[in-house]
This record gives sequence, C-alpha cells and structure tokens, in this order.
Amino acid sequence: MVAIPAAPDVLAPDVEVIPLPDVAKLLGRSATRVHQMIRDGQLLALKRNAELGVPSAFFAGEGIVKGLPGTITLLRDAGYQEDEILRWLFTEDETLPGSPIENLRGDRGREVKRRAQAMGF
Repeated sequence: MVAIPAAPDVLAPDVEVIPLPDVAKLLGRSATRVHQMIRDGQLLALKRNAELGVPSAFFAGEGIVKGLPGTITLLRDAGYQEDEILRWLFTEDETLPGSPIENLRGDRGREVKRRAQAMGF
C-alpha cells in the first residue's frame, strides 16, 4: 500500500482542517478514493494533531473548488513541495487582493493560475 502524501502543518491554527473520513463523506466518495485524489494531486493533505486532513477552504458545496487541482499541478510541476504549495495558497497577497485560495473560491481563478504558472519560470 502506498502512503498518503501529507505536508507538515504549515497553516495558521485558525485554518479549519477536515479529517479525511469527513472529506470522504463531504464528497460522497470512499476513503480510498479520497486517498487516491490526494496521491493524484487533486487535493493536498496535511498532518494536524497526528491526524491527516484537508483544509476546508478547498471545498465549495459538495465538491472541490474549481481550479484547485490545476493550480496544485502547476505548482508541483514548478518544483514546489506540498508544504510550499499550502503556504502559497493561504498567504495573503495584496496584489490579488487576498490569498490565492480566496481568489480561487471567488471569481479570480484565472489570475491565480496565471501566477502559479509564472512561478515556475
């Protein structure tokens, strides 16, 4: 069995993290499917209080925020590790304004992906 990749907890304590079993329920998928989604880079997991979880900001309704998997892929292809991607997604950027994850959740996903792509060059 392949281990589930998980970043150390690099997020602020007030960032809500959903345990993996609850992520499976939220998405209406099996736990093994959620594990595969993490391995495939559609989601990022982190370890908080000895438990694997996913930031709640990654979800909108019963699905994953539009553009998040593509953004993760762009950053991974640029050589960024999971903890660096998490930091970038949740760090405020006054030029956006707000954090990249807030902008993905809003209507500025194209700008976030453009910036993620530019970070690789």
